Amino acid sequence: MFKMAQRVLAASFRQAGLAKRSFSSSKTTFQKAQAVASSASGSSGSDDIVYGPEHLQLKESLRKIIERDINPHVEEWEQAKNFPAHKVFKLLGDNGFLGVTKPKEYGGLDLDYSYACAVGEELGYINCGGVPMAIGVQTDMATPALAKFGSDYLKREFLAPSISGDAVACLGVSEVGSGSDVASIQTRASRKGDDLIINGGKMWTTNGTQADWMCCLAITSEGAPHRNKSLICLPMKTPGVTVAKKIQKIGMHSSDTAQIFFEDVRVPRSHIIGEEGEGFTYQMIQFQEERIFAAVGALAPIERMIEETIKYTRERKAFGQSVLDNQVVHFTLGELATELEMLRSAVYRTVALYVKGNDVTKMASMCKLKAGRLLREASDKCLQFWGGMGYTDEVLISRLYRDTRLFSIGGGADEVMLSIICKYMRTSPKPTKK
Repeated sequence: MFKMAQRVLAASFRQAGLAKRSFSSSKTTFQKAQAVASSASGSSGSDDIVYGPEHLQLKESLRKIIERDINPHVEEWEQAKNFPAHKVFKLLGDNGFLGVTKPKEYGGLDLDYSYACAVGEELGYINCGGVPMAIGVQTDMATPALAKFGSDYLKREFLAPSISGDAVACLGVSEVGSGSDVASIQTRASRKGDDLIINGGKMWTTNGTQADWMCCLAITSEGAPHRNKSLICLPMKTPGVTVAKKIQKIGMHSSDTAQIFFEDVRVPRSHIIGEEGEGFTYQMIQFQEERIFAAVGALAPIERMIEETIKYTRERKAFGQSVLDNQVVHFTLGELATELEMLRSAVYRTVALYVKGNDVTKMASMCKLKAGRLLREASDKCLQFWGGMGYTDEVLISRLYRDTRLFSIGGGADEVMLSIICKYMRTSPKPTKK
């Protein structure tokens, strides 16, 4: 079966003119990638419920870039607590990986979300959590609303360079007093003629110290909290924008996280994405892809935790036998592998439903909830089997233990996911009438 899959994949590469070599950063190779994308809609099926030969081709090409151009530098970036976002994003953009689902007229491949799922899953093979998270902000958090609802001007000014990797994007939603409770944000953009004057601030801003622009959620009118906000394309070099500090975190060290202040920041009203006052709704739609990305991004790290732990415990001897020979060890790893496959099935089903145009808010919330909790369980149990070595900075499991803890907090905490799920189940208490 594996050899058959190899033959199918090799044939797919030959057809695209990419056999036995990865995507390069040349213009001609990117054009070939676009040609592959054009033929994807007519591809034959596969045994996988989501991935066909073209998905596998995309994954393999990205894996080569990860192994050649990213993983060799991860240790350096982790120590520096920063990675060169412009350099890495340009490499990925030149090879088509930052605009997989975005329109062709702005440089994207215009493929369905299953291809973004394939890319998101493959990013999990980067040897840290910070870099995949930063990439995900660019592709699945800061740009989906712009691609769906933005004007042609905004798409050419902000989306196109984000797809090509010439610009780094960040998302400005969370604030000091408003995390998962998006409706309670206080940043305000007041109208002054044809401009908006923005005052306030944002917190926990991934890519914040390096970003060229922010997809910023701000209050633009009076009224109900779900109808008075807009998403705004905000250039980060605009006078009045201040990166107050780079936040030190217990994990995700390669990724920069910033607190940002706005003081009388002036931007044109034409920088509002879509309809004024629809920002909260657009952000909720945008959250669907963010949460799918998070769940997809959990698959490879969990798989790697299990595989690395199997290798280590098989070689590590204690009391005359390998650690793996203890029933509690191999049974625990078997249970984790089973849970992983259940999560994978749920994620793929959610992606398949999303591709068909369904509202997957409930399913995406379920997947993110399960992904965060399984990451916590797997990293804790696997690290335990590494003993003292697992408590050092010298092995991957300890980094995954630190980095993946964020999955149950960022992008909507577990408790918020449960609130959404219960709302759809109609089991939440009804709000009391005042």
